[in-house]
Amino acid sequence: MLIHTFPNPLTEFLFSVFIGIAILITFYTCNFYYLVFLSKQKHKSQKTDLTDTPTVTIQLPIYNERYVAARLVNAVCAIDYPKEKMNIQVLDDSDDDTYDILEDLVVDYQKKGFDISHIRREKRSGYKAGALRNAMKYVKGSFVAIFDADFIPPSWFLKKAIPYFCEPEIGFVQCRWGHVNEAYSALTKAQALSLDFHFLIEQKAKSNSHLFMNFNGTAGIWRKECIDDSGGWHTATLVEDLDLSYRAQMKGWKCVFLPEIVVDAELPVQMNAAKRQQFRWAKGSMQCAVKLLGDIAIKKIPIDTKIQAFVQLTRHVVHPLMLIQFLIMPILLAAKINIYIVSTLPLLTIAAYFAIGPLGYLMIIRDLWGSSWKSKALAYLYLIIYSAGMSVNNTVAIFDALFGKKNEFLRTPKYGIVNKTDDWRDKAYNLPFTKTTLLEIFFGVYGIIAIFIAIYSNNPVFVPILGIQALGFFYISYLSVSHSTFKKSKSQKLHKVTKAEKMANGYYKLAMIGIMGFIIFGIVVAFEGYKNSVYPLQESRGILSRIQATSDPQQLLTEIRTLKVLLPKDGNPVWIFPTDSTDFGLIQKDLDTMISTIDKISASSQNVSDYSTGMINVHFQAQAIDSNLLDVIPYMYVSFSNVVFSSIWIAAIIGIFAVIKRKKERLKAYEMADEV
Repeated sequence: MLIHTFPNPLTEFLFSVFIGIAILITFYTCNFYYLVFLSKQKHKSQKTDLTDTPTVTIQLPIYNERYVAARLVNAVCAIDYPKEKMNIQVLDDSDDDTYDILEDLVVDYQKKGFDISHIRREKRSGYKAGALRNAMKYVKGSFVAIFDADFIPPSWFLKKAIPYFCEPEIGFVQCRWGHVNEAYSALTKAQALSLDFHFLIEQKAKSNSHLFMNFNGTAGIWRKECIDDSGGWHTATLVEDLDLSYRAQMKGWKCVFLPEIVVDAELPVQMNAAKRQQFRWAKGSMQCAVKLLGDIAIKKIPIDTKIQAFVQLTRHVVHPLMLIQFLIMPILLAAKINIYIVSTLPLLTIAAYFAIGPLGYLMIIRDLWGSSWKSKALAYLYLIIYSAGMSVNNTVAIFDALFGKKNEFLRTPKYGIVNKTDDWRDKAYNLPFTKTTLLEIFFGVYGIIAIFIAIYSNNPVFVPILGIQALGFFYISYLSVSHSTFKKSKSQKLHKVTKAEKMANGYYKLAMIGIMGFIIFGIVVAFEGYKNSVYPLQESRGILSRIQATSDPQQLLTEIRTLKVLLPKDGNPVWIFPTDSTDFGLIQKDLDTMISTIDKISASSQNVSDYSTGMINVHFQAQAIDSNLLDVIPYMYVSFSNVVFSSIWIAAIIGIFAVIKRKKERLKAYEMADEV
């Protein structure tokens, strides 16, 4: 059991927060392993052979999907199911040429005898949920299948999925997502593995038990009676699928996950699109937590179901917790606070992190994928970095949900990317990076500083943990910026580049160079500042420890004179409510007093009382100065000069960001003008 002594109440508070967060994150991690255990339970979903072919309505919610809309409609119309038993609803809220593509396609299939309709609304109120709710009045039959625009249902889908509704209490079935472009990039590999964990572990575990399972919004089928009985589609959250599925299960409806039925889909290939999708999922989950957890708490359902519902709806809170812990760790390390699991075995700390994280996940990967596990293990490395860097984006989403910011369902753009040779950069829907990218850059720079602090404070065991997070922040921010690079479409390459366009492109390049320059400059200045202001204090604390352990007058004099050089001559880093204990001028006087005391007792015999008393005073003063430096160190990071420099640094990057945004808007105007 560790016993900690804290230099000041602030450090004690930060340590308590750090440990509390570690416990919470460990709880969420261990819960995942509990679901791994449940997912291995033998459970076979019941189904029956189709004696009667029921009528199924297939809903296709679409908004501005010019590259994938036709692919979806063609795949649905190719489903091996009687035409007269399929009612296809194309729920088209598009305001671009997607409408024209779908209008012509729907007419063609109507001529071929398909029961397919092109449903349009005057206003896109409620976004996807609003489109689904509006279309319910046109539903035919007892079942409703839903596919998002980026999905490609196989021809056998309905014949394999419908039989699982053999029991009347089954409200919906959810099928597994496949990935047509998993191998496209490290980004798509990371996303694919994350989704595979969700389906093969979480969804399977909950389907095998009485725990609440969520509908994933697509690649599934609902019983119409279940939708109506559960209150229909609500527009209060960004994840209408999660909301409805929980309300259905609270009403007593059952659900089934079908891992053997895989529906391929396209993963986001642009970082800003992936961030938008993650943002919507994180914000929507927290909105559902606020909306549903009260009802779940008072419902007569098993306690473990309540616990798991709480975990699922709040699991994205791990992201802000990780950021807070990331910010606190270097402060504790700089203050010489022992955060090892076992005081004398620092390697046990990193071993524990590795055991409950990478090692455990690698064992799961090997169990799930067998002989092909090595390629998935590499994808897991990408996933670690991706998840670490995505914590900023998802933290913003959590606060967005908690503070009740108005919902806006922002679609995740898709480009019809399947092969590695496919290119998306010259297509429409490309998203620019947002101001969140500046926060990611900040945390990346902070991570570099934290690594130096870990090294200089003799805690290199934490460098891998800090390094992975810093790498994640830089990876996400780098792709956010590089994926925002403007590239002319093929049609635009034909016209002569104007002088204004050349200037705009020049501004863009200069702005990008400016951002990278400011980042490098900030890292260099931060490192130099740490080396010249914080590290000498930490080095001084080591000298003070040696002073307290020796009684040799000559060695004491040498050590104290070294201290006088290392420590500032005057000044007080605590610029708000300063105290005498943090005044360097007074500390220098205390060192002078120690030198004077040693000079007086040097000529005395070590056996006399004056010598012993003088030595005790020197050791006591060394201990007091050491305590004073512990008070000083945290404030060195937030000194007045550091605050001013950081403000100027952030303001400069924001200014450069504004230049880039203005340039993007100008080039976008050129693009629209050329299209006209």
